Amino acid sequence: MRSHSLRSRLILIILAPLLVISLVAGAWQFRTTTLRAESIFDRGLLSAALAISRDIAVSDGDALSPATRRLINDTSGGELFYHVFAPDGVFVTGYSTPPILPKAAPLRQTEPYYFNARYQGQDVRVLRFQDGTTVSGIAGIFNITVWQNADVRSSFVREVVSRSFAVIALLILSVALVVWFGVGLGLRPLLDLEKAIAKRSPTELEPIRRAVPIEARGLVDTLNRLLDRISRRISSKDEFISNAAHQLRNPVAGVLALAEAVHNAPNVQAAKQRSAELVQAARQTSILTNQLLSFERAGGKELDQSGEPLDLKALVEQVVDSFRQQNSDTKIEIFLGLPEADVRIQGDAVMLQEAILNILTNSVVHGGSRVSKISLDLSCARGQAVLSIRDDGVGIPAKDHVEAVSRFGQTRGGPGSGLGLPIAARVMKNHGGALRIEDVSSGTMIVLIFPIEGD
Repeated sequence: MRSHSLRSRLILIILAPLLVISLVAGAWQFRTTTLRAESIFDRGLLSAALAISRDIAVSDGDALSPATRRLINDTSGGELFYHVFAPDGVFVTGYSTPPILPKAAPLRQTEPYYFNARYQGQDVRVLRFQDGTTVSGIAGIFNITVWQNADVRSSFVREVVSRSFAVIALLILSVALVVWFGVGLGLRPLLDLEKAIAKRSPTELEPIRRAVPIEARGLVDTLNRLLDRISRRISSKDEFISNAAHQLRNPVAGVLALAEAVHNAPNVQAAKQRSAELVQAARQTSILTNQLLSFERAGGKELDQSGEPLDLKALVEQVVDSFRQQNSDTKIEIFLGLPEADVRIQGDAVMLQEAILNILTNSVVHGGSRVSKISLDLSCARGQAVLSIRDDGVGIPAKDHVEAVSRFGQTRGGPGSGLGLPIAARVMKNHGGALRIEDVSSGTMIVLIFPIEGD
């Protein structure tokens, strides 16, 4: 894709409309000057005709006054020609042959009559003027014809329009230069911003703090939010790698020790016993690895808000069915309290199922031998869906609530990785919801809060 500099684009955006406006202004100037030239030159013809009419009356057609001759010789930049004949058609003065009057011209002209004609191979502008006067004792309507070469007024129009276009071109050039250097100065903060961005690296993701134009503040704010997210993501990855290495060190060492014990077993019976222990250790290590990956995925997955909404009611039923199948050998009873209508939420079905399943599994693993009942109640209120999961196990003391949702936190020793509730809490946070551990008189109650789709 071809790219253009921002400076060139701004100059093009500014100068293109200005050029169009200049062309329109030039066309308007040409038309206005043409009309003005016609008016000026036509008035010049009329002034000359009136002066000629006055002089022939005074001198009986013998001569024109010096002032009238000067007017005829140089009227609006060009020489005038004239012809006068008496009412009886007798030639009085001037050039012997005037331009031919158009056939459409009125015979009796009460007003000055202007027309264009060809005279001796040239375009001319002609005025036919009729005036009542007396010359050499002859009284009546005298016909005075005055004409001028049309090139005179065309030259006048070209000169005026050329000057106008020269001024417009000079203005456009001046604006182009001002814009060129002005845009360069205006873009200097963006160039400084580019240098600031170039200094950022995976190990240096500090927010950009410098003065920028108002138009660029949104860009800088967005970039700072992105840098913050990347920084937190990198920190989370580093922390995950550190935690995973720490948590997997002992299980992997145990698997290795059992594998060596199987290899060095003194007899087949001892090897079988060690093999069973090795399978169990490998299974626990696999569970821990999967939970570590789930914990990381729950914190880093971006929720797609454009997908189809989920039916939370159906999702809870699916999780309960899956839990019953996995724990078919236990006598724990599951009670479901669901609304009649569907509950629509936006979210990732797989992650939500894993979060709810982790809570149910926690009830079995950490609830103790007294766990016999788990109830799930789903309700909607105030634009939120609330899922309460309660068991009748040993419970979690209020002082240990924070530790229970911390990574690898276990309020009591025992099996498990300490990631069940932290995974669920991360999933809820990623979905714009929340996980709370409620204080109850007996057992444990976990409350999941979801924003409802469309509210």
